[in-house]
Amino acid sequence: MLKANWIQPSYRIRMRKVCALFRKDFHIDKQVNCATLYVTARGVYEATLNSQRVGDFIMAPGWTVYHERLQVQSYDVTDLLQKENTLILELAEGWFWRLKKRMPKAIIAQLHITYTDGTVQDIGTDESWRVAESSLRFCHLYNGIKYDARHTPVFNTNAKIAKDNTQNMLIPQEGEIVKEQERLSVKEVIITPKGETVLDFGQNMTGYLEITVDAHKGDKLSFSFGEILDKDGNFYNANYRNAKALYKYTCKEGKQTYKPTLTFYGFRYVRVDSYPADINPDNFTAVVVHSEMKRTGYIESSDPMLNQLFSNIIWGQKGNFLDIPTDCPQRDERLGWMGDAQVFIRTASYNYDVLKFFKKWLNDVKVEQYENGAIPDFIPSIYPRKPRISTAWSDAIAICPWQCYLTYGDVEILENLFEPICKWVEYITKSTTKPNLWFGGDHYADWLELGGKYGSFKGPTRDDLVASAYYANTVNLLVKMGKVLGKDVSYYEELHKNIRTAFIAEFRDDFKTQTEHIMALQFELTDKPQDIADSLAALIHQQGDMIQTGFVGTPYILHVLSRYGHTELAYNLLLRKEYPSWLYPISKGATTIWEHWDGTKPNGDIWPKSMNSYNHYAYGAVGDWMYGVMAGINTVEDSPGFAKVHFTPVADNRIDWFRAEIDTVSGKVSSRWWHEDGKVHYEIITPVDSTAIIDGKTYTLTPGKHIF
Repeated sequence: MLKANWIQPSYRIRMRKVCALFRKDFHIDKQVNCATLYVTARGVYEATLNSQRVGDFIMAPGWTVYHERLQVQSYDVTDLLQKENTLILELAEGWFWRLKKRMPKAIIAQLHITYTDGTVQDIGTDESWRVAESSLRFCHLYNGIKYDARHTPVFNTNAKIAKDNTQNMLIPQEGEIVKEQERLSVKEVIITPKGETVLDFGQNMTGYLEITVDAHKGDKLSFSFGEILDKDGNFYNANYRNAKALYKYTCKEGKQTYKPTLTFYGFRYVRVDSYPADINPDNFTAVVVHSEMKRTGYIESSDPMLNQLFSNIIWGQKGNFLDIPTDCPQRDERLGWMGDAQVFIRTASYNYDVLKFFKKWLNDVKVEQYENGAIPDFIPSIYPRKPRISTAWSDAIAICPWQCYLTYGDVEILENLFEPICKWVEYITKSTTKPNLWFGGDHYADWLELGGKYGSFKGPTRDDLVASAYYANTVNLLVKMGKVLGKDVSYYEELHKNIRTAFIAEFRDDFKTQTEHIMALQFELTDKPQDIADSLAALIHQQGDMIQTGFVGTPYILHVLSRYGHTELAYNLLLRKEYPSWLYPISKGATTIWEHWDGTKPNGDIWPKSMNSYNHYAYGAVGDWMYGVMAGINTVEDSPGFAKVHFTPVADNRIDWFRAEIDTVSGKVSSRWWHEDGKVHYEIITPVDSTAIIDGKTYTLTPGKHIF
């Protein structure tokens, strides 16, 4: 517990969007050995000590289930201390405004100083801290900022101790911090057909705009953000819905630079609505912000569109891994949707080291689970509405930790989630209207599947079939986890057997859609897998060799095709350039993954603005097929963390060469192939004993490089 109090402004600043500044002046007359600043907030904060920013955590303290878990950050500030010191904390709402139980913004901090003579001093937040209104006159997660550089804060009142002064929810920093990662320059200054000036940064991204301007006091700057231009080349951001994403800046006299660090935007294009000088692109920089994650996975090939697809997958992950795995970074949503996270987890864990990131978020999933075992559809759960308990979304509680175990060999994540997963399975078992299946409920099912009515969010795949398939999968994963942990899982083994028997009896291998076939194949819910795979291939051909799947069918479609001898068809789907396909958005200039296969239609029309994100990573799950089938890099369940690797690369004549590598916890794994002299050549690099299947032949590999 901190030797400090939660403090708030003593006047009505806390009821407005104006940010508050809390200030403490103090004197030091002894030699400092070390000094640590501990801070957290009901909101988001930025700390400065003697006019120097403390740390590089953007949007601290991050987003957790605040009533139960609120992270405290610690910063080494030894080198920032002087004889006379001023510590200032700036507080904005951030994610805190979305709480189900409203609580006023507040901040708590403690500066712990150890002197060379062995004495210590603690300076904690209390009524002695002075308060002022910040120059940040408005700051909102969705609606942006208004900043007045003319404003001089006046610290003429004292803080007050918050009524709710409890610290029982405070925990040490658990997840990766969010940081500034890259800086993008203006690629092009566009004058649109409407005569508007638009800055194109060439990449859809998440972060904020840094501006530099030489202006007079009172001059106004104003900008709007968008992801695309419409078919006429004009600025468009109606898909932001109610998120205003404002950026309004009032200048002081002279040259000045500013960037808003207590909110963020999703954008590629910036419309200049008001600017007091000629546009110099060098005065504008897009600052890319996301969670600190080590890059581990790389894919490249001879096909430029495939390379762009992988780039889009990477940028989709960067744009949506901002403290929690969000669905999108731009509109009035930006929530931790469970379904998006689970379909992408394998790709995510190969692209980056996301173990710490997911362990923190899954702890919030655990906290949000209801007493009856139900799990909300997004975490943290913040809407004042009854959450939707849906198959494939809530099942993230089992799918995500299991994949983290396979990728990183981390047993702790299984130990932490095993009992909550048991509770989730028990909830399904008790809530279904048909024993050993999951019938009933309100499911997203194969969300955004094609084949439904125009503008609808669901296609013809049966909800009960998807729910029952995921029920089987979660129980199967629970059995696997239990065996790893040395638990008696005989009850769940029998349950899984009964679910599989009931599924086969209920649906009788009579599958109507691509997704229905995929569910049976992926989760082994048929006794005739080859027949079902052949039926799926025939259906795809009948539908014009086009993918028709949504959020739950898409991650597995190429896998089940290649697993049962239809790899050429899988490649056809991957390499298809026309709508619907992964490459179609690239033909429309996409630099991230779209929410809809046809976010922008072939004729240039835009999908209805009610739900149309251009940075929505779920369909980027195809990345794990690129790693696992094209490159053939696969984990082995009884040797997790790539302690062994099973290589099964599959080349295609339409691609001259392809390579992938993953920097695993066991060392760097690499696989590449290329066409030369009428043959396919393979190179595999493994840090561990492995196996490989090349053109039907099985090889045992020792650590090192192997050429076939």
